[in-house]
Amino acid sequence: MFLINFPSNSLALSVVLLWLLLASKCDADRVRVINLNRNWTLSNENGTITKSGVTIPSGVYSQLYAEKVLDSYNDVELRWISYDNWTYANSFSVKTEDFQSICFVNLTLHGIDTVAEVRLNGYLLGRPDNMFVRYSYEITKFLEEDNTLEIEIKSPVHAALSRARELESQGIDVPPNCPPSQYHGECHMNMLRKMQASFGWDWGLAAPSMGIWKPVTLEYYNVAIIRDVDVTLAKNTTHWTMQSRVFIDCNGDKDFYAELTFYAVELLKNPVIIKKHVETPVRRQAPIITFDIDVPIDDVTLWWPNGFGDQKLYPLHYSLKAWSNPEGPTLRDNVKSEKSIRIGFRTIELIEDPVKEGTGNTFFFKINGKEIFMKGSNYIPSHILPEYSRDSNRLKHLLQSAKDTHQNMIRIWGGGIYESDEFYDIADQNGLLIWHDMMFACAMYPVQESYLASVRLEISQNIKRIAHHPSIAILATNNENEVALVQSWYGTSAEDARFRQEYRELYLATVMHELKIVEHSSRPIPLVSSPSNGKVSANDNYISDNPQDPDYGDVHFYDVFKNAWDPNIYPRPRFSSEYGFQGLPQMASWLKTAGPHDNLVSLIQHRQHHPVGIPVMTNLIRRHLPLPLPEDPPYLEALVYFSQIAQAMATKVETELYRTLRDTEHRTMGALYWQLNDVWIAPSWSAIDFYGNYKLLHYWSQDFLAPISIIALYDRDSKAINVSLVCDEFEVDTNDLRVTLNIYKWSQLLPTNSTTWPVTLKPNGVHYDKIIPIAEIITGEFTPRNCFIEFVLRRGSAFLSHSFYFPGSIKKSLAVTNPEITLEISHRYCSSSVYVKTNSYSLTVSAKYPALFVYVELLRSDISKYKLSCNGFMQVTPVQVIHLEFEANNCINLTRHDIKVTTVNQYLKN
Repeated sequence: MFLINFPSNSLALSVVLLWLLLASKCDADRVRVINLNRNWTLSNENGTITKSGVTIPSGVYSQLYAEKVLDSYNDVELRWISYDNWTYANSFSVKTEDFQSICFVNLTLHGIDTVAEVRLNGYLLGRPDNMFVRYSYEITKFLEEDNTLEIEIKSPVHAALSRARELESQGIDVPPNCPPSQYHGECHMNMLRKMQASFGWDWGLAAPSMGIWKPVTLEYYNVAIIRDVDVTLAKNTTHWTMQSRVFIDCNGDKDFYAELTFYAVELLKNPVIIKKHVETPVRRQAPIITFDIDVPIDDVTLWWPNGFGDQKLYPLHYSLKAWSNPEGPTLRDNVKSEKSIRIGFRTIELIEDPVKEGTGNTFFFKINGKEIFMKGSNYIPSHILPEYSRDSNRLKHLLQSAKDTHQNMIRIWGGGIYESDEFYDIADQNGLLIWHDMMFACAMYPVQESYLASVRLEISQNIKRIAHHPSIAILATNNENEVALVQSWYGTSAEDARFRQEYRELYLATVMHELKIVEHSSRPIPLVSSPSNGKVSANDNYISDNPQDPDYGDVHFYDVFKNAWDPNIYPRPRFSSEYGFQGLPQMASWLKTAGPHDNLVSLIQHRQHHPVGIPVMTNLIRRHLPLPLPEDPPYLEALVYFSQIAQAMATKVETELYRTLRDTEHRTMGALYWQLNDVWIAPSWSAIDFYGNYKLLHYWSQDFLAPISIIALYDRDSKAINVSLVCDEFEVDTNDLRVTLNIYKWSQLLPTNSTTWPVTLKPNGVHYDKIIPIAEIITGEFTPRNCFIEFVLRRGSAFLSHSFYFPGSIKKSLAVTNPEITLEISHRYCSSSVYVKTNSYSLTVSAKYPALFVYVELLRSDISKYKLSCNGFMQVTPVQVIHLEFEANNCINLTRHDIKVTTVNQYLKN
């Protein structure tokens, strides 16, 4: 153990250590890593298509057509690409003396998508078949001065079919064989260890990707190289114990010697040198170096989730020297490799204790000893083509957008990918905790030994890479596969015993076993599935009769046939990790993705993959909003606009219900809606469209996820409105808090009647304020059709939160009039950075009558992404100022004609 105190002059020490680290990069004894990322060629099997000058990362789709697979009907028209075999080739030269003086040269493929053959100078090195695995080949004996590397990528569609037929020949069926026809997808996705969504999903296109989606490197070293570092943090009353485990890759058949130097410029006065393996060798069968350091509690700033404190990160640097000779390395040996990470000091607990009232267990997270309600969304890959999934600007935009709407947790869904290092770094910086599925979703899977061996490598490599991040909160081995098995989604009941045995073999004996490599008392035990009954699933050997039991664990909830604006239809779970409703992207996005001759209604129908089709949205819309008939001219624009209102309201109501249940007998402590982002322009559950534009759901979530919120929900049984005040803050000023109930008539801009009363807030909890019978509000001159209600929370004169309630169907409202909306550009500003210009505008919106869900759109086709300070708002004041911002290459002068304003009023006929 090492007891560490902070240096008295951290800045001076940081400068010295930084100089030492930079200087070390010039050492002749460093492991050499050479990137082979340029000057590749790509050709198809018969040589009719050849592309030169290819740069890695690369995919066949993107190399041939960039992102055009996302446009028009190209998801189908370009499918031929995935039916062919493609070869990447690279010629490179090395100097003989560069590798004759060392022991090993490795060719490391950090990501091959997916089934391939790798040849160097005609020699077969291996056959990768898992896009999530890093493959390394020792190539010293195959190297020449001039070399040719070929990576032949097999058609994933044919490879999946071939594997399915091989199992079928043995009498083994692994469903689902094919997706629903509405997906326009491909079959047997579960045969391959690749992004499951690439064969098609209910929200995404089928683009069965192929390529080299991560770097290709040559590694010159004598014995070993650092691959990953995991750091666990345990806290007692006086100190943090920081345990580092350095994971090493090594070649050869002998144990080796090592010296590890550890730098922590903000925690240590001096580097720590671990010398225990200078004389006692590291075992090559388990090449890990472990050491502990104690840090006084008072010397550490805690890392907190978004909204609860700062996200302090501490840089750590590890420098390894490894050699095989007991007498030590020579000056010419390539023995030194390095790894840098950042960590955050925080504790995390998943509390599953028996509830005090009723039956079941709690299911909530404590961070740094504090109970925290998890609010956020589910995250799917940022692009259907994995080579684009590492785009820094897109990742920053999506995760910053989540942070800006008060989210503190996102769930990485099991049908996507293990994300890039930068993704987890950004999540750390933004305080976004991650519920992380392993990459298995909505399917049964093979359990042949070759498949399981690949899975072991996948889990081991990826979890060692990501586990140190403070954002990683909880792991789950799969998405929905337990409930799919129990409810026989894919016809598994005929062989139920077999599929149960295979489920346990894959997830318990294989995935959970590999996750033990990062198991620690400071980390929650992984979940086997989501949804599940949490730890009580162990009583059923992890296949429960009802994995959706609301009294345990987490649930997923969808019901497209009920009134999703009614809070009474939703479950009362401990934690809702997936729920949502579909909406359409804005018209500008549809126009950008459509071909010049495409019919937009037909394109929307083509991209609607939900088996119910467009009625999955229109059924709810027609309950509440005046959607024109399909043959009417305004139908399409109204469908887009109303679908976003319906989606936003449904998600708002469900989320608000869950937030209000935290201090009831239901003890609901998490709400993660489906889904944050999208992979193309289509009907989907996303809050942000593929181009990065916010749907109304995202704009509204700024309010319904706010730390302090007033929530007014109608209870059908009591015919009353339950008014709750939610406060996520640990400390809150409760002085001079008041709620005002405003009743508006549709024909008048200002409230017709107002009532105010004093209230309080419960820190980090819910104050259940009033239950108001609706008959006490809608009385006298007011009817459900001529009025609507606003609840406003203020501290003194300062606005804190508000919420609207509509006592009747909006489409049946009486006396709704033209609000006579006007919009004026009142201020503009253009600021420059190195690469772009940020254009900012203030827009003044004026109205003479109540305006329903004011929807502002930018019509400029040369501006593909923009954001507003709010949108889809109720305007009940004469003037409202909103802010518009976008980035462009130039300062752009917008005019009033570039901005469109829509309200529900214009569709109502009274």
